[in-house]
Amino acid sequence: QVQLVESGGGLVQPGGSLRLSCAASGNIFAIVVMGWYRQAPGKQRELVTIITSGGRTNYGDSVKGRFTISRDHAQNTVYLQMNSLKPEDTAVYYCTAKKVLQEYWGQGTQVTVSS
Repeated sequence: QVQLVESGGGLVQPGGSLRLSCAASGNIFAIVVMGWYRQAPGKQRELVTIITSGGRTNYGDSVKGRFTISRDHAQNTVYLQMNSLKPEDTAVYYCTAKKVLQEYWGQGTQVTVSS
């Protein structure tokens, strides 16, 4: 099993920034992808960004140029730097870790963008 613990969510004004963290523990061997998804009320969960073990990244269209994912292998942690936040970025953000045959999810952290 892999345990994922997210932190860093909160309330921020439009145009502001937040940094989310996701720490992985447990059987972290063979994790090939880590990343973030989000789910707003009444909407489906959508991709925010992922990063492979080799450092390749992929971003959802709505966050390109504003969000940046990074990974600290030594700390088994991924970070999501979110800049120029918009009200439509309001959602619960979930960390994910994927192996070839298994997928793990964190409990989610709320991000609210509002004035």
